[in-house]
Amino acid sequence: MIFGVLKDIKNGEYRVIATPSEIASIVEDGHNVLVQKDAGLKAGFLDEEYERAGARIVESMEEMYARCDFLAKVKEIEPVEFDMLRENQIIFTCIHPAAHIEEVQALLDKKVIAFTAEDSHRYGSPNCEAAGKQGALMGLESLLSINGGSGKFVSGLAGAPGIKVLILGGGIVGRNALQVLQSLGAWVTVVDVNIATLREIGKMYDEKVNTMVSTKHNIKKMLPEMDLVINCVKWPKGSKEFLIDREMVKSMPRGSVIVDISNDYGVIETFHETTHENPRYIEEGVVHYCVSNIPGAIANSTTVAYAASVLQHIRSIMNLGVEEACIRDGFLRRSLTAYKGYLTHEETSALQDRPWIRPEEILNIEDKNLDPAPPATVTRSNNRIIL
Repeated sequence: MIFGVLKDIKNGEYRVIATPSEIASIVEDGHNVLVQKDAGLKAGFLDEEYERAGARIVESMEEMYARCDFLAKVKEIEPVEFDMLRENQIIFTCIHPAAHIEEVQALLDKKVIAFTAEDSHRYGSPNCEAAGKQGALMGLESLLSINGGSGKFVSGLAGAPGIKVLILGGGIVGRNALQVLQSLGAWVTVVDVNIATLREIGKMYDEKVNTMVSTKHNIKKMLPEMDLVINCVKWPKGSKEFLIDREMVKSMPRGSVIVDISNDYGVIETFHETTHENPRYIEEGVVHYCVSNIPGAIANSTTVAYAASVLQHIRSIMNLGVEEACIRDGFLRRSLTAYKGYLTHEETSALQDRPWIRPEEILNIEDKNLDPAPPATVTRSNNRIIL
């Protein structure tokens, strides 16, 4: 099988899906590897390093799509790539299908086998760790006077108090933001809907971090005192109610900061997506930092961690085939998004009103000893295809 590493072309994306280390493992398995020219350059990996690991460098994206049986990258398939997709080609990347109607249609029209990488992580994505830690630092940078912020220092100075931070969500992203901010001396409160999560966070930090149940009422009470709010909530797509509405944003101190790591429309009414080139805007006197791919700012570290985390999925698909790989790993199975013209992603079915079929059915593996995995989201769809 020919495996290909594409150069990511999304604006502000500097990561690459595999380093020379992963390429060496795939080559040792007996596969041919093609790497698009300069795919790893901005993450610190030169073409010569990939060649030493056994890969061949290919000049163009068009040639990559034409020659490779299996293609991988970090972010979404862009419109310029749609017509290059080939029937039965395997695609592994962060598709974010529920939010990208045209991308999903292209995957279905071209009858590819597509896995959405963000749903495949058994222990959470390294991208979530990176987004939480770096997002916290971006929040502190946004507080600087030179960026329109209040000019407060995280831990304070002699005679000047440190900042107060509210973290929405105590999952992987929120906990990593907390780790950075608490270690730097901020006064942090974490809100979550899960009492067990709050209890665990309290014990982890010897009760030196405040925790509260996440309700709009509780958040509204706290916002007027907060210098920094970090949104790490995975919000149900299609929700009509804001967790933080415009009036609540107005209540925050002038020069305070909102960092929206989750980038889900519906959590914060004043949110709109930004890029690394133009990362901030001020609305209602509050600095907003809403870059959608924060991990791209630390491309080398994130690439090394992320590439290592997905290597086993890539090797399993290539060495065992799609069906056997999905039998052995339920998290890979649940990430199957499109299979030869059929939608296999439940959340996308619900939010785009498309018919779908369970991966187990389309792969004809229902009677096998399947590795279990929980659903990727709480969104359900009854718009089922019956073969």
